Amino acid sequence: MTTLASASEGGDQQPEAPASEVTRLDELADLLRSRRVAVLTGAGVSTDSGIPDYRGEGAPKRTPMTFQQFLTDDAYRRRYWAGSHLGWRLFDAARPNDGHRALADLEERGSVTGIVTQNVDGLHLKAGSRRVVDLHGTVDRVRCLQCGQIFARASVAERIDAANPWLDAPDSIVINPDGDAEVRDTDGFVIPGCTVCDGVLKPEVVFFGEFVPTEKFTEAAAVVKQSDALVIAGSSLAVNSGVRLLEIARRKKIPVVVINRGVTKGDAKATMKIDAGTTETLTGLRDRLVGRE
Repeated sequence: MTTLASASEGGDQQPEAPASEVTRLDELADLLRSRRVAVLTGAGVSTDSGIPDYRGEGAPKRTPMTFQQFLTDDAYRRRYWAGSHLGWRLFDAARPNDGHRALADLEERGSVTGIVTQNVDGLHLKAGSRRVVDLHGTVDRVRCLQCGQIFARASVAERIDAANPWLDAPDSIVINPDGDAEVRDTDGFVIPGCTVCDGVLKPEVVFFGEFVPTEKFTEAAAVVKQSDALVIAGSSLAVNSGVRLLEIARRKKIPVVVINRGVTKGDAKATMKIDAGTTETLTGLRDRLVGRE
């Protein structure tokens, strides 16, 4: 396994890379050139869009709410929906960064066959990527757990504003990778219910303690199986579904590249590990494979 270290610290405007890094990016491009590349992305891909990583340096220390807590306790549901609503305002305003756009460019030019993302922010679609498998769901849809009715998140947000006019964001708010935020007092919060059956509403995301739907993982696995290489970008692979996709690539005997600052569970199994930010690495790869615009 080969490695590449980076001193760059994020942001779309990246400093000029040292000569050794340029050489290693050339090696990465040579490895992936003429191959159909599947991409698995994690929270690290969205940090340059202002959405923090759960586990990266500087990530907020928190224990996410479990699916069982959400299901069984109104207090947990009030706390979740209040924080999720405040976080949604900032989360929805996030915009794709150059790393997202680089992947969209590579897909348009035929180098990337599809993106499997562990992120729920929808930024790959906003950047122009077309074949995106949202492995852990997306925050812009809400489902009734009783009747299955689907609602646009924006419409549920309007109902929350109307029912909770007192709820407002503090001067400083910490947003989490799932669009949630911390709210201390939620006793008076009115939880939105399904307008069809008055059932419990839940954003269409996979909570901790909840399984990825079988059909969603099957779709993600198909992206890897139809490709000649797998790039894992911005994921520590702490979630088992990502590790399973890596193992599919290994069984297929195709190159696996891991791009992430810090250690991941896939480092020892990777053909190449790049210890660097995803934005500068993906844009550098795009420039070498399809050229600069």
